[in-house]
Amino acid sequence: MSKESQKDSKRYYFISDLHIGGDETLQEVEFMDELLTFLRELEDSDEDAELIVNGDAFGLWEFTELEEMAKFDALLDRYPELFEQLRATGESIPITFIPGNHDYELACYDEYVERLAEYNVTLEQEVVITREVADRTIWIEHGQQRDPNNRSPDFGNPYANPPGYHVNRHITSKAGQLSKRGKYNWLKDIQSVTPMTQIPDWIISNYFYREMSPLLRYAAVPFLLLFQVSLLFFLVVMLDVFGVWTLPDIAVLFVLRQLGFLGAFIESVLVINIVVMVLLVLLAIPLFFLWRDVRRTLSRFGLVGGEDSEDVNDRYLDVAREVFDVHPEVAVFVYGHTHRASITEVADRIVVNTGTWLRRLHRKSVVLGLLPSVFYSSFRLNYVRIFEEGGSVIVEYEVIEKSNPKDVTLLERLLTRKPKIYQTIPERTVVGGGNQRTRPVPDQTADRAQTGEIDE
Repeated sequence: MSKESQKDSKRYYFISDLHIGGDETLQEVEFMDELLTFLRELEDSDEDAELIVNGDAFGLWEFTELEEMAKFDALLDRYPELFEQLRATGESIPITFIPGNHDYELACYDEYVERLAEYNVTLEQEVVITREVADRTIWIEHGQQRDPNNRSPDFGNPYANPPGYHVNRHITSKAGQLSKRGKYNWLKDIQSVTPMTQIPDWIISNYFYREMSPLLRYAAVPFLLLFQVSLLFFLVVMLDVFGVWTLPDIAVLFVLRQLGFLGAFIESVLVINIVVMVLLVLLAIPLFFLWRDVRRTLSRFGLVGGEDSEDVNDRYLDVAREVFDVHPEVAVFVYGHTHRASITEVADRIVVNTGTWLRRLHRKSVVLGLLPSVFYSSFRLNYVRIFEEGGSVIVEYEVIEKSNPKDVTLLERLLTRKPKIYQTIPERTVVGGGNQRTRPVPDQTADRAQTGEIDE
């Protein structure tokens, strides 16, 4: 962000879903340096601007040992530099927060308004706020009230908590408390798993690649790696046994025996896998009924199933269309919550998702074998700027560079192909203008078919 001279029209900057705060390792903020730099640049700019954090600035749900305003005191103690920078930036430009679901308590206690005002932050305890630009309106919300798992049934009531609140209190916070007990500090990243239904796969992956005894892991790898080969070998043998397709001297065994010790080892693995598969076939019928019953139980608790990413995106686009129909003066619909940054043109208007500054996880299946999926990490620190230019409403998307974590083990790299974590998002969009300049930017939704709605 470069310094610019004072503009005639006001510029609005949007960020969301910082999730700052929580128990134990959830206190760590991996993007704090970048956030402070961003705030300093806004402070030093000559713009007539306003910074709007549209929800989930703080992770208040992730505090389980503190209540009410004691959480704000903890934030002040842990992040003094951040609050002092908010105070300094707020002296140059207005800063506005609205509540999300993770910091829903901001909507419940007037004392938060007073305490944040001490740091030049205006807290608007509303679901929706608006701003004017080029004689049009920007509609701004977090988006949690559109999500049945995180919608407050009585907004502003501190006791009207949705199911997502209890998930975070009993799962996310506990993960933050326990994370450092592992061989690797990975459990804290549970808040980055999207959707929540991927948590079982993510836990299995981290147990296998990080927590499991190396002796057990590398003893199991050949069997799991060759499982699909074993299945093919089993089918070939069955075809030969039943005379459907006879291979001379079962060519596969002949080739293996030419490899000496290695061939004998592979043959042993194949035979053991076949025995296991036969046992699984015998158990398949009772296991099927057992799994179906377990799945129904997990579905009732919201731990399996759920919407995929396309369904979630469509839902918010439908909401935006409804807003555009009822409020034709609205030019831009801004929301966050789902952690999937995007800019979408809908009926000559623009729908903006402000994304997240948390690390994101991308599930990647192994190339071969029956091994757990691998989860790659990345960052996409972004902000959106909306302003008037020549009588038109302009939406600009910017990315703050940050290196992706290098936390994938050698075994994980050998078993997978690195995901392409880039998505084209318009750098500049003119509302109703039909022309967009695009560039590839780091994407948090690689392997889209495997992602779904996050339980915020």
